Amino acid sequence: MNKSDLIIKITSLKNPSIYQKDAAKIVNVFFDTIAKALSKNERVELRGFGVFDIKKREARIARNPKNGDAVAVPAKNISFFRMGKGMKDRLNK
Repeated sequence: MNKSDLIIKITSLKNPSIYQKDAAKIVNVFFDTIAKALSKNERVELRGFGVFDIKKREARIARNPKNGDAVAVPAKNISFFRMGKGMKDRLNK
């Protein structure tokens, strides 16, 4: 499912009175809020769904697969998602 599919499901199934452009604004604000929180190194926890968090990857030396040369990879922050217990239970019914 992509973002446009999500918007269509929101408007057609649960809330037929909401216009697609309004649902698109809601979805965009939701994702933008999560992205802004992660950019500030804040944890986003949605009870029953999961947790979005940031992990720091240290700098390392990697290899170029084409020619085998050593390449320096700088340290960076990586976002990750950990599924919540409620979501695990729904998936494994």
